[in-house]
Amino acid sequence: MRTELIFTGSELLLGHVLNTHAQYIGRRLSEIGIEIILHTTVGDEWERMAMILRQALTRSELIITTGGLGPTTDDLTKETVADVLGLPMVLDESSLARIKAHFAERGVAMPESITKQAYLPEGAHVLPNPRGTAPGILIEKDKKIILMLPGPPSELVEIFESSLTPYLAAWASRGVVTRHRIYKLTGIAESAVQDQLKDLGRQSNPGIAYLVMPGEVHVRMTAKAGNAEKAEKMVSDLAEKVRRRLGGYIFGYDEEVLEEVVGRLLLDAGLTVGIAESCTGGLIAARLTGIPGSSGYLRGGVVAYNDSIKRDILGVPAQTLREYGAVSKQTAVVMAEGVRKLSGADLGLSVTGVAGPSGGTPAKPVGLVYICLAADDGTCCREYRLPGARTAIRQGTVNAALNLLRHYLLAR
Repeated sequence: MRTELIFTGSELLLGHVLNTHAQYIGRRLSEIGIEIILHTTVGDEWERMAMILRQALTRSELIITTGGLGPTTDDLTKETVADVLGLPMVLDESSLARIKAHFAERGVAMPESITKQAYLPEGAHVLPNPRGTAPGILIEKDKKIILMLPGPPSELVEIFESSLTPYLAAWASRGVVTRHRIYKLTGIAESAVQDQLKDLGRQSNPGIAYLVMPGEVHVRMTAKAGNAEKAEKMVSDLAEKVRRRLGGYIFGYDEEVLEEVVGRLLLDAGLTVGIAESCTGGLIAARLTGIPGSSGYLRGGVVAYNDSIKRDILGVPAQTLREYGAVSKQTAVVMAEGVRKLSGADLGLSVTGVAGPSGGTPAKPVGLVYICLAADDGTCCREYRLPGARTAIRQGTVNAALNLLRHYLLAR
């Protein structure tokens, strides 16, 4: 099912609002197995919206619009769709009743302008909106499907998950089935990844695509087939070939969140961790505490950005700092052991490195990072040469540190 997404709203064109809908809908449709061929953003202008919609109807079977379902004069999506399809706008009494109940429950008088939201193109199906007054709308006409979703993200997500996921999944299973697998890598540049996979990347089905993020490279494998079993086997076979070549750099899979995986492993093992951070400035602790319940395994952390903190709080000897420097295996080891003792945690995790853009030397270039994990059964310290600029190096350090912790917990 070829699909187009049309995002309406002048605020999107002007950059006043970040288009999070594109990311959310794109990810969810991909998971369901529906192919998106085009994104279009159009302002609140009737003729342009009508032009974009007519063009989309010539290319795609499924068209999803976001925004423009409100009560104001610049909310034109429903009216434009009705005009292009040659459908009259009619009052949907059930929608009006739900809108009135929405205001009554809050003890607020309903503005007359809100009634506009109860008018729908004739023959449209209502997608209930538990979080707002503008219902979603589904139209099936001439073997085309048009879905209209409200602009507020919480309302859009609620309607999509409650009303559209089963409907779209049923459509997706009727034709070509698409399956995806994603490997998330750190510590390696995109060019190096492509060099490792250059022979695999020449094929189209199954195929490979790359996404670069700060400190990460995502390898996305896609397979299409006439049934789910065949598509799954195709993508699994390709994924295994990729894993054999790049396994040492992989820190996550598909929608997996590394800090959540690490947290779960710590809880299962009944272990706690303390964090000592230099070049990451607290980013590791922030990632871990972003997961609810992290107080069950994170004891605390120290941002030892200045050498005096490494010395006075974590116990790194002044001689070690003078002889080997702050960015060294020797310093990282003492930092990990020091924060483990200081926090009373079972494990101590430390990072120190040169994030740049300045501060690098031939002996210690930008991107050099040491990550150390201290435990009862020994201390492990690794050296990394991370690619990219400052943000990428810092994020890459966080991923590598959490991945080192993950590997330790899995091997216990």
